[in-house]
Amino acid sequence: MAATSRAAQLRRLIARLERLIARGTGASSRFTRWRLAIFVAGLLGSVALFRSGWYNSGNLVLACFVALFLIVAAYHNRLEQRIHRLRLWKQIKSVHLARIGLDWPAIPQRPADQPAAHLYAQDLDLVGPHSLLHLLDCTVSDRGRSRLTSWLLTQPPAPAAWSARQSLVKELAPRSLFRDRLALAAQLAGDQEINGRRLEAALAHPIEFPRLHAVLAVQTVLALATIGLGIGAALNWLPGYWMFSFAAYALIYLQTDQGEELLEHAVGLHHEMERLGRVLGYLERRAGRDGSALAAACAPLLAPGAGPSAHVAQAARVLHAISIKAHPLVHLAINALCPWDLWFTKRLQQVQRNIRQHLPTWLDRLAEVEAASSLAAFAYLHPSYVWPGPVPGTQLQAERLGHPLIRPDTRITNDIHLSGLGTIRLITGSNMSGKSTFLRTIGINLCLAQAGAPVCAGRFDWSWSRPACCIRVNDSLEAGLSFFYAEVKRLKTILDATADRAMPPVLFLVDEIFKGTNNRERLIGSRAYIKALAGGNAFGLVSTHDLELTDLEKEIPSLTNEHFQETVAAGALTFDYTLRPGPCPTTNALRIMELEGLPVPRNPAEDGTSG
Repeated sequence: MAATSRAAQLRRLIARLERLIARGTGASSRFTRWRLAIFVAGLLGSVALFRSGWYNSGNLVLACFVALFLIVAAYHNRLEQRIHRLRLWKQIKSVHLARIGLDWPAIPQRPADQPAAHLYAQDLDLVGPHSLLHLLDCTVSDRGRSRLTSWLLTQPPAPAAWSARQSLVKELAPRSLFRDRLALAAQLAGDQEINGRRLEAALAHPIEFPRLHAVLAVQTVLALATIGLGIGAALNWLPGYWMFSFAAYALIYLQTDQGEELLEHAVGLHHEMERLGRVLGYLERRAGRDGSALAAACAPLLAPGAGPSAHVAQAARVLHAISIKAHPLVHLAINALCPWDLWFTKRLQQVQRNIRQHLPTWLDRLAEVEAASSLAAFAYLHPSYVWPGPVPGTQLQAERLGHPLIRPDTRITNDIHLSGLGTIRLITGSNMSGKSTFLRTIGINLCLAQAGAPVCAGRFDWSWSRPACCIRVNDSLEAGLSFFYAEVKRLKTILDATADRAMPPVLFLVDEIFKGTNNRERLIGSRAYIKALAGGNAFGLVSTHDLELTDLEKEIPSLTNEHFQETVAAGALTFDYTLRPGPCPTTNALRIMELEGLPVPRNPAEDGTSG
């Protein structure tokens, strides 16, 4: 109900924005017609008066119409800017609505690194299309997206860092206006994200120019002399001496032009600097409340004196001026009048000295706020999710636990109770009954909890854990790995992790253990592996189709059997995806084959199914 209410609020706001945009677009069309009418009337009136010989009146009418045209044009431009802001605002709100409904095509996805050998990233759908990162990511810079990714993929965090992080997320969760305006500030300056790596590289790379100050002084004197002598020649006060000073100026310019090196530092970068300046400026204005988690996170941005946004804006102006080199004719004309390149080379060196050391800190603080804002938006859009808290010991207790990447209208929730090292839930069940999804549900919510976000549950208490999964394992032709060997290597990595007792316990999630080999060897290997897990610094769940493994409950006191099952009605299989105690009493592989028209034994005793 809470998610439905939030979605209804967003729909009403989007409808209101659409009305405002339609009203503004209509007004903009009227302004366009007025500007055309003013231009035509002013032109015709002035021409008529001039042709009648009333020159003073013609000049007056022309001046009045020009002034009126400029006033109307200024109001029109302001209106267009407001319409643009409304459209961006509507886009932001529409994406939020898409996040609630899991409308993946409407949620923008930015490129993110795919970790190849990570113990749970791909198994739990944390990265990639239709993933948790895809759902969460509201960042505006590459550093922000990397920070959010690291929170999901580097677990568990240090408890102190997690506490500060969750405090910031909780503080930002109800501040939807702050979060959306942060995104709006970046989008108003362009569509592309802020590339912190590129900005840092540009400001860290030294601009070498021997004797710059001396050359700049000589060129300035020669440029002023050329202009003065040129004016004197134009007024017939002096002969054409300006050609000599200009020749000396041009010769020095051709010998000292920085060319491509200076161009590489400027073209395109000033747009990113402008976006960074807008975002930092917004944080400076809005993050100053003493004692708040946001103020603590932004402390380096709020130091007395000129804020980072002023320095970044200055850098953007310098880079913008240098980027004129991308337009050869304009660049040549301006440098023919004054030493433009030399002057802004000097300014760029000054900018590098001023902010080179501070930019990494500013980007780091921005990334922290961006990542926290993404988790806060997730919390705001799902008010029914609960804020979890770590508890002592080794446990994971959850009630009404659901998968956040499944639509609310089809999501099924279950409870899970794990307590103590060596605790194992052996999950059996039919094909498609929900075993894999349940394992992923536990893992993805643990990652959300340890990232500092709310979880899709009615209650969620956990102790710090290292998630490790063997759910989605792929073979590799390039590496020469078969599916079974890749699975064995993953399981070995998990088992090695459970031997480290100096670290938090491993929460293992193993789906259909040793499914890549034959029945006999799978049973032998599975029994030995599960017993080894029970003796390590770990706890978790193992799913299997092998009902023979349920006998391990008699050998391992900390192992408990639970299952999912299907029902048969009118010749069709249905699943309720509800976790039940005990071993699974049914199987359905042969029934699925039969329903799809494959040949199967007709004797129920042969196919091993019941009820």
